[in-house]
Amino acid sequence: MDMDAFFAAVEVRRRPELRGKPLVIGGSGDPTKRGVVSTASYEARTCGIHSAMPLMKAYKLCPHAVFLPVDYREYSRVSHIIKDIFHEFSAVMEDVGIDEAFLDISASEKSSEQIAAEIKERINAVTGLSCSIGIAPNKLLAKIASDMQKPDGLTIITETDIESRIWPLPVRKLWGVGPKTEGYLKQLDIQTIGELAAASQNQLIEQFGNSYGQYLYEASRGMDDSPLVTHWEPKSFSRETTFQADTDNWQTIARSLADLVKEVVDDLREKGYKSRNVTVKIRFSDFQTQTRTKTLPEPADDRETVRRAAFACLARFELKKKVRLVGVRAGGLSTE
Repeated sequence: MDMDAFFAAVEVRRRPELRGKPLVIGGSGDPTKRGVVSTASYEARTCGIHSAMPLMKAYKLCPHAVFLPVDYREYSRVSHIIKDIFHEFSAVMEDVGIDEAFLDISASEKSSEQIAAEIKERINAVTGLSCSIGIAPNKLLAKIASDMQKPDGLTIITETDIESRIWPLPVRKLWGVGPKTEGYLKQLDIQTIGELAAASQNQLIEQFGNSYGQYLYEASRGMDDSPLVTHWEPKSFSRETTFQADTDNWQTIARSLADLVKEVVDDLREKGYKSRNVTVKIRFSDFQTQTRTKTLPEPADDRETVRRAAFACLARFELKKKVRLVGVRAGGLSTE
């Protein structure tokens, strides 16, 4: 299940006068300032706007669009309601993001089509929102299917459909294939999943290494035996901020770092973890990115210990250039 333009849809539900308008959610909602698009409504997407695009570029593409800030608290609240609905239909759920999840419905006596229809009806009745559902024998194919008939789609893929419905799709539709891999595959004259499936196993392993090459070989054939992960432990907690204007003012950088440390420590305490190491990230005005890490004598979750470690990291940077971004990460997590 994948919610349709989730952030934008939640905003339209709160403000019905926005329905039908190109709507862009991202950053502070000010397209003249730095920030990226978190979600764009389908009307905005027709202008070429997509997630992770700089807000300034989105504004150039569609100056008449409505720009709104991210209200993560409200989106999380609605997400919890939706996930509770999912649990009504199956106890086996993998939560893969604020707006999507996998359900294992193999033990249900109802047909997959009936379950999908009931989920859609229930979500719409409770939240007024729509979702797109993909049904398939495994997670890989279900993920692809959920994106094939958006919005409010329902797509069923069987193993016999792979050649006719999956192979004509561009390679980017495969989970784990990003722009870099797509570009490299184009150099090999591979642009569709079918063309990727035509490559030999040895060729893909030679080009991409054993692990990723094997994955591409199996994924292009619709093969995926990964189970649903119903519980996972975080590896770290991190926060970062991008300055509206590049700065070389040490006090500004230090103040931002202190604020980020507070947020990370709040995350640690809320989730019941302690951190063994602290990493500070600096991105300079020329986009060069550097990190510095300090290991703590023992795991900690108090603000003063994490703050001291973060500022010890900051002291190890040569701040000869203006800074664009500062971030902090607490890693090496453990519980009491």
